[in-house]
Amino acid sequence: MKIAFTIYGEPVAQGRPRATHMNGMTRLYDPKKSRDFKQYVKLAASDHRPDQLLTGPLELRVKVYKSTLKSFSKKKAAEAERGELRPAKKPDVDNYIKGIKDGLNKVIWHDDSQIVDLHVSKFYSSSPRIEVEVVTLSHEEEKLCQQTLI
Repeated sequence: MKIAFTIYGEPVAQGRPRATHMNGMTRLYDPKKSRDFKQYVKLAASDHRPDQLLTGPLELRVKVYKSTLKSFSKKKAAEAERGELRPAKKPDVDNYIKGIKDGLNKVIWHDDSQIVDLHVSKFYSSSPRIEVEVVTLSHEEEKLCQQTLI
């Protein structure tokens, strides 16, 4: 089974956890921007929710399209749009993926620990978005993935 959808808007990387102290206890929480982004991912994914949450091993493919920088010349912007110029700057791809995986928990799958194969790419685009593809892996496909990694 394959589920593919697009989350429109500027991608948000997972922020560092914040801490507060109450009654001698420390409580960690997500920054507001990260919390809001996870909710937006849940909302966008809910239109593609399967009848039953996916079980078993999963492959996740994500393409993150950040806004083209305003400082780019027309030539650089065209290169970025064609995928020839890629964002090799912060935030890291793993910080983008954290919020997406958390947002898809209990919407597409039970838990993000089910992801056994992960592909993340970062691009520039004049239309910022995140393209998500989730594929269920049979036991044979999972074995094949493991063999190709060895």
